[in-house]
Amino acid sequence: MKALTFSETKKILSEYDIPLCQMVLAKTKKEAIVFAEKIGYPVVLKISSPEILHKTEIKGIKINIFDKKTLEKTWDKILLEVKKKKPSAGIEGILIQKQLKGREIVIGMKRNQKFGPVLMFGLGGIFTEVLEDVAFKIAPVSESDAIKMIKEIKGYKVLTAFRGQKQVNLKAIVKIIVSLSKLSLEKEEIKEIDLNPIIVDEKKALIVDTCFLL
Repeated sequence: MKALTFSETKKILSEYDIPLCQMVLAKTKKEAIVFAEKIGYPVVLKISSPEILHKTEIKGIKINIFDKKTLEKTWDKILLEVKKKKPSAGIEGILIQKQLKGREIVIGMKRNQKFGPVLMFGLGGIFTEVLEDVAFKIAPVSESDAIKMIKEIKGYKVLTAFRGQKQVNLKAIVKIIVSLSKLSLEKEEIKEIDLNPIIVDEKKALIVDTCFLL
């Protein structure tokens, strides 16, 4: 399978009004510093390459970057690690984005040979693989279907108001699921989609990492 580049992925997400968090693909350290100072620290840096699907495994993602000096050092560390572990990988640059706070979810799609696109929803980050608490639905997925998917997982309570936290914006999550369903039905060349994590709070849901496979 072949992964789409960042620019290709961003274009498709924009076409279907699926909200990607504010980020840029920096080609140089200077570009990254300018953007970081524009959006404010802390920021996240992560390698961008269609040949690197699991960035964390090669230390291609760094969080908690609170100032220019740390950003400069982190930039060099990421490139060093990637060149050491994936020397032949083509590097587009390094993505830089604001470090967001909120609860993490995952929304994805896998194209089944018999049933077509199957949508998936669950808690994001490490919980996806550790808990295996996910819900599935064959496309097309309506708003009511999406709500059922969200409430079907055992960890649904994490998204509600508890321990002083407000309930997340469920409508924003539903919108992403329905939009991804439409995208999956119309873009038949895309075999798999992984939006993980998506950071959600009481106001919005923003995708911070993506993977589209052909």
